[in-house]
Amino acid sequence: MYLKKVDGPRAVTLPDGSVMTRADLPPVETRRWVASRKAAVVKAVRFGLLNEAQAMDRYGLSEEELNEWMHALVAHGEEGLKATLVQRFRTDGI
Repeated sequence: MYLKKVDGPRAVTLPDGSVMTRADLPPVETRRWVASRKAAVVKAVRFGLLNEAQAMDRYGLSEEELNEWMHALVAHGEEGLKATLVQRFRTDGI
């Protein structure tokens, strides 16, 4: 069996005991970002499957956008990543 060379680990164990692999990540060509896909990218970064630079490069994200997703997931869970609920969780006074 042939395994493609990748930088970093192929799989990580999450705090709940489940295993996350690169196959669990959204496709590179993803353009429609639903909350579950955003959460998968954030978990991959938080637990070392990807570093921030790899995630930004792979998905065409800005540093600000990735940091916003990370903050929203930590502060509000996956609900905080839903575009329809972003105003409910916004804290910048807008």
